[in-house]
Amino acid sequence: MADTEYNDMIFEKECSVEMIKGSSFDSCTFRDCNLPECDLSGRDFTDCIFENCNLGNIKLNDTGLKQVEFKNCKITGTDFGSCRDIIFEVSFEDCGMDFCNFYRNNLRKTLFSGCRLNEADFLECDLREASFKNCDLLRTGFIQCDLSDSDFRTALNYVIDPEKNRIAGAKFSYPGVLGLLEKYDIIVE
Repeated sequence: MADTEYNDMIFEKECSVEMIKGSSFDSCTFRDCNLPECDLSGRDFTDCIFENCNLGNIKLNDTGLKQVEFKNCKITGTDFGSCRDIIFEVSFEDCGMDFCNFYRNNLRKTLFSGCRLNEADFLECDLREASFKNCDLLRTGFIQCDLSDSDFRTALNYVIDPEKNRIAGAKFSYPGVLGLLEKYDIIVE
């Protein structure tokens, strides 16, 4: 199938795997699309919105995501670390993102709002000024990340090792801030 470009289109439910495979999308909206395990490798999405979509375990090898919003989507098990790093600007609102992987992604100023990120991994990511507003981060790993000036004040269940991450200027609140001390096996009363 030849590459097809879609501009300013709305795809509701009828979006097929075959259509996505050979395409690039600019200013498109995807609503209620069911695309689990879809291979979106090599595609470009610019100024797009995904709403109420099932995108679990999608493949994103060399995929460009520029100013892409995910709202109320299931994105479980997705490896965002394989996306094209030069074109990577995303936001997530009310998404199920368990077991997602972010590796060396530039997530500076990225908004994660109301998301469940259980057992996700952030490895060597730039998360400066990122916000984890009302996110559940149970068993999520942060390793060698720059979390400077990021906001965890309303996040839950996070454990962050200050010796393995930069946290200068990051915002935390009680009792969540205790997740910074977990590795020390101390008792705080």
